[in-house]
Amino acid sequence: MHDGSTDPRVGQTIDGRYLVLSQVAHGGMSTVYLAKDLRLHRNIALKILHPHLGADQAFIARLSREAQSAASLSHPHVVQIHDHGVGPEHAYLVFEFIDGYTLRDVINKQGALSPRQALDLLDPIVEGLAAAHSAGLIHRDVKPENVLISHQGWVKIGDFGLSRAVTNSTNTGTLFGTVGYIAPELARGEGGDARSDIYSAGVMLYELLTGHQPFRADMPVAVVMSHLQEPMPAPSAEIPGLPPVMDELVRYMTEKDPDHRPANGAVLLEDLRHIRQDLTPAELDFGAAATRQDSTRQEQPQPADAHLTEALGQADTTVLATPRFPTSVLPRSPQLYTEDPHLEQYAVAAAATTYDAGQAPTAALGGHALTSTVEESSATTESGQPNLSKRQAAAAAKTQAKAKAKAAATPQKTLGSRHPRRRAVLWVLLVLLLGVIAAGAGWFLALGPGALATVPEVGNKSVEQALNLLHAEGFDLTSTSAVHDEKVAAGFVVATDPTAGSSLRKFNTVTVHVSAGPVLYPVPKITGVAQDSATKTLTDAHLAVGTVTEAFDEKVAAGVVLQQDPAAGKEFRANTKVNLVVSKGPKPIPVPAVTGKTQADAEAALTAVGLVAVIAPEQVNSRTIPAGSVVTASPDSGTLTAGGKVTLTLSKGPKMVSVPDLVGKQVGVATSELEALGFTVKVENLLGGFFGTVRFQDPQGGEAPEGSTVTLRVI
Repeated sequence: MHDGSTDPRVGQTIDGRYLVLSQVAHGGMSTVYLAKDLRLHRNIALKILHPHLGADQAFIARLSREAQSAASLSHPHVVQIHDHGVGPEHAYLVFEFIDGYTLRDVINKQGALSPRQALDLLDPIVEGLAAAHSAGLIHRDVKPENVLISHQGWVKIGDFGLSRAVTNSTNTGTLFGTVGYIAPELARGEGGDARSDIYSAGVMLYELLTGHQPFRADMPVAVVMSHLQEPMPAPSAEIPGLPPVMDELVRYMTEKDPDHRPANGAVLLEDLRHIRQDLTPAELDFGAAATRQDSTRQEQPQPADAHLTEALGQADTTVLATPRFPTSVLPRSPQLYTEDPHLEQYAVAAAATTYDAGQAPTAALGGHALTSTVEESSATTESGQPNLSKRQAAAAAKTQAKAKAKAAATPQKTLGSRHPRRRAVLWVLLVLLLGVIAAGAGWFLALGPGALATVPEVGNKSVEQALNLLHAEGFDLTSTSAVHDEKVAAGFVVATDPTAGSSLRKFNTVTVHVSAGPVLYPVPKITGVAQDSATKTLTDAHLAVGTVTEAFDEKVAAGVVLQQDPAAGKEFRANTKVNLVVSKGPKPIPVPAVTGKTQADAEAALTAVGLVAVIAPEQVNSRTIPAGSVVTASPDSGTLTAGGKVTLTLSKGPKMVSVPDLVGKQVGVATSELEALGFTVKVENLLGGFFGTVRFQDPQGGEAPEGSTVTLRVI
């Protein structure tokens, strides 16, 4: 619990409705307060976002959508969202107030739990997830800090405000979740679904059964890589004797491939309850006695909410609590799992245990003890205690009969030894043997392999140097593990597990994490691909587009990648730039002017620039273009690409026209007639041309080219 005495918001009323009473927790995104809803007169949990988030309109819009989606979910095992608002000074969420503690507090105080206790806790968690998944919501941050337990024993999942609706998911690869519980697909940036919540719940089940997370390391990236690459360890490796079905359940929930996990919370809930039905009472309660005894020895008076205060100070997810109540452990299993399939066995087991006032319970192992237990059970019935059911009474009577038969076969007297001196020698030898054992144990724990030693600092050293330092400290059992690291060069040590400075027995194994260098990504082949597709391919491969240049290419269409640098197949760090050469298409060629040129000259001019001359099948007459030369070219301007065709129309020369004989006619009539035929008329006057009569004509008769000149001499 944070000290909120100096918090200026304490005593304020938010939005004219929520009176802030005290500060509960402070995290990276928000501060949580215990507040009173003045309109409904009830306590609520008020989460006020930090100012930098409240000013981010995109974030506020997304949070509002997620809050609306989560508020639509109403379930006994999900913390209810009551309200959210955005004002000029505050952006906030209003949650149901849970007066209690977190599952993290239970794990910290109890350590490893029995299968029954673990399943009792997991059942309501998965039931809440099943309701959320059915409503189209995923949590993405399932962990003990987000599981709240009221003082009445209700188990609820909190912080659904950070989830997003499955139907609106963009799968942009945003990394959600805490690294200790993150699903591999979220770590790879592939987005997540209901199966991601199942994976996190499986990691949490492992922690409930063993008391710690499966993957632990100093650096978060090492934990993430373990979730990506390493198989999930079996809980029985930590807790020998654990029922094999619990190993199988953890493995099933934490498969690396999401397709191999339960599809959603509803499917998992059915499997959980089926497994619980099949387990025997002994399997369900494996380790429970030791846990209860340890819990009894450790129960000492502590400040109110001591564990809860520590959890609130360290966890990002806030815990709703009040300083009026001390932190307590989860109620015994039957209170959380009301329909216990082995309830009758518990009654028999209870009947087979005697409780003396002020003493620990005594197991009914011998016949006399069991007899007295049954008798005491009957007596307590008469004294007002609840009666056993008929089935329970019959089972107790059967157990009593077996115990009496066993007691009848047990000798009641022990015969003394006939050789007291031999007995004394045996006692001396036993004492000597115990002394040797004690001395050996002392040497083992003080100087030998069982002695405590400090793990040395070996970061940034070569593997050989690191192993030598560890051996010098007495750690002969070492192993190496490759991890990717952006700062430490490949082949050098990143860290150790346990971390440097930790105290450890010398016979324990120290794992040396060796850098494999940064994560490298292969360059994909993008030549021959359109530029837009090439850009997306590089982005999906965790690379970036570098310099883009353009070049003409006669064979490749515009916008297609011609070259890439670096080449495909090479590996580089994330966001390495790949330079591209993109085609501009074939190079344009200006069409040369060939009108009036001879056919040979025109064809040579077009061939020289990469164009092809095509001769039109028909020729035309031209007064100005001699026969065999180009009259028209199509096209005669603009640009073409290499191999483009230009059609040439050749001249047949001028048209031949019959020349009329105009001698003796007046010059005006003769001129008009010749011009009408397309000739040019030249008049030469003889003796002044007084009479205006054509006396001579050149040419006179025959044919002449159209447009040629006819000379008239006039007298």
